[in-house]
Amino acid sequence: MTAQPCPCGRGVDFAECCAPLLAGDRVPTAERLMRSRYSAFAVGDAQYLLTTWDPSTRPASLDLDDDTVWQRLFVEHTTGGGPFDDTGLVTYTAVARGPEGRIELRERSRFRRSGPDHRWVYVDGDML
Repeated sequence: MTAQPCPCGRGVDFAECCAPLLAGDRVPTAERLMRSRYSAFAVGDAQYLLTTWDPSTRPASLDLDDDTVWQRLFVEHTTGGGPFDDTGLVTYTAVARGPEGRIELRERSRFRRSGPDHRWVYVDGDML
């Protein structure tokens, strides 16, 4: 089987990077959650996106646009979100191509640990 680079841009094979997280492995940091959520968008895994969304802000459902092709992720800055933190911020730019052309999404996302197992979840974000 041919190695497939992970969409998240870490320079690691998808099978060793985000694929295990999408399959349910524990996410160690807020940045890795953000990267794995980007990969979920890239591979069309709406269930993972919903599962890793804070219940207080999660939508009831999520429809991904099949015509959007996510091409690149740039992580610009992280604050907190480490293995010993309870909250974190990740600023990133995601680049995609849709029917109307290039899409560039820049956001500062908020993450926190949630639930009895203290897992990282996406709370919300501010468009920049």
